[in-house]
Amino acid sequence: MLERRPLFPGVIEMNHQAGWRIGCSVYLVHDQNDWVLIDIGYEDNVEEIVELIRQIDFPLSQCRGLIATHADVDHIQGLAKAKAILKAPVLAHPKAIESLEQGDRIKTFAEIAAQHVHLDLPPVKIDRAIVDDDTIKIGNRQLEVWHTPGHTDSQLAFRFGNLLLSGDNIYRDGSVGAIDAHHGSDIPAFIGSLKRIAASDVEWLLPSHGPVFRKDDQLLARTIERLEGYLTLADFGTCAPHWPLMDEWDRELAEGRLPTSRPQPASPLR
Repeated sequence: MLERRPLFPGVIEMNHQAGWRIGCSVYLVHDQNDWVLIDIGYEDNVEEIVELIRQIDFPLSQCRGLIATHADVDHIQGLAKAKAILKAPVLAHPKAIESLEQGDRIKTFAEIAAQHVHLDLPPVKIDRAIVDDDTIKIGNRQLEVWHTPGHTDSQLAFRFGNLLLSGDNIYRDGSVGAIDAHHGSDIPAFIGSLKRIAASDVEWLLPSHGPVFRKDDQLLARTIERLEGYLTLADFGTCAPHWPLMDEWDRELAEGRLPTSRPQPASPLR
């Protein structure tokens, strides 16, 4: 047996437990012998993670759930394999269910032809849909479900005492989960989710990538300010609700304005 290396009482992160980077953060949250996994990562790593869980002496039969923070391939490709091994229910937000059950390779970033990304996405049946304010019982403790859309429409975070398992909302360097229209990103919603985290009294953020860090209100404020700047820029395409430059161009076209700012009459329509 291996010695357990908890980050906090009741929380083990499998990359930290292994001592090397397996993939995205995979959190084992437990009380007594009951436990759940939040995210699982790539299919190729499932057996290694399950063996680690066995070696730190958690009964595999006591897995109470495999939870998806959201439906991106680097978080959920291994769900079907893990479900088959552990015989545990899979939990996800309703907006992730279609992608997971149909194995949607486009919305989940499993297929990005321009970057030569071509990954399988085995479909997996979702046993329980979870939404904001739901709770997930683990022994005598519970996870509180937060719906925190922005990175994706299905992004979830989970409060566990003074901890927030915060998904792809924010990382220690102030960056955030990828903003991309085709997998459900929404900048105004992202800002709202970050403001919810900032306003909370959680003390630690446990992200889905990179190291755990203490909640830093100044870091959150800077990140929110950066995302607010994207609301009126074309940096992320249709994720911006408005692009004022196009209004300016409409006015300049109607006025016949040249780069030298000398108005010219518009050409007559033919």
